[in-house]
Amino acid sequence: MDPVRIGIYAMPAFLVLMAVEFLSYYFDNDKDGSDSVRRRAGISWRDTGTNLSIYVLGFVLRPLDKFIAVPMVVIAAAVTPLHLSASHWWVWVLAIVLADLAYYLQHRMSHRIRLFWAAHNVHHSSQYFNLSTATRLSWLIPGSFLNTIGYAGLALIGIPAWLVFLSQSIVLLYQFPIHTERIDRLPRVIEFVFNTPSHHRVHHGANNPYLDKNYAGIFILWDRIFGTFVGEGEPVRYGLTKNIDTYNPIKVNYHEFIAMVGDVWRARSWRGRLGYLFGPPGWSENADTTKAVEAYAQQAPVQNAMS
Repeated sequence: MDPVRIGIYAMPAFLVLMAVEFLSYYFDNDKDGSDSVRRRAGISWRDTGTNLSIYVLGFVLRPLDKFIAVPMVVIAAAVTPLHLSASHWWVWVLAIVLADLAYYLQHRMSHRIRLFWAAHNVHHSSQYFNLSTATRLSWLIPGSFLNTIGYAGLALIGIPAWLVFLSQSIVLLYQFPIHTERIDRLPRVIEFVFNTPSHHRVHHGANNPYLDKNYAGIFILWDRIFGTFVGEGEPVRYGLTKNIDTYNPIKVNYHEFIAMVGDVWRARSWRGRLGYLFGPPGWSENADTTKAVEAYAQQAPVQNAMS
């Protein structure tokens, strides 16, 4: 059950909801600029066009990534001695909950490991936040298939491969309607358990205290459990910490990957090369060296005094 193809089948519904969202902005009466109205990023036709073009190109190219990722789950299901029957309702619940946990872990890695961030940053590079942003998904970044390893774990405990893929699709499809500013906070019990538009606006924020928070797919409980939850408070600034300011879908998709390869090429040591691949975004070999020099400089007076 390929999430990309399910997304294509759902595209008519996506387009209808995007149109409804656009009309809600068009007929919005809250245009007086008063402090009581939360600032919104709104909608840009050029940005929306970029989002949709990235999605269409992804439909053509992303299956090449799946050509490697899908067999990992299929092989895991074939070799495991455990086999759960999908005829039991609790197996479906288990599959969706564990797929959501796997998504949380994979999503968190995508923010904290630059090799994965090179792909995932595409989704965060828009300075707008609306339903079309949900379709801004990266394609064909070498190594990005590795972050699907967690789903192979579901197959190893006996969940049928097809149910793993279906559960993964459910987790991804859930997130489409929460990419919007048109829905404010929901009832408290829903906000406590589930990922909501408010929580996901925080996740797309490039300003502190929102940076690298609220990784959840369906259940925001994972963020509450693992200490990565932040509630929406101050206005959210969408985009990257250093925005790329381009609507070219090729540049949007590959700008960070090219920058990463450049850093690896210019690195002076293997430690630096590995750091630029597997360290967090923003890690710098130069900054690491500067810290070491500063630490030595601070210790030198003490050492001289003792000698």
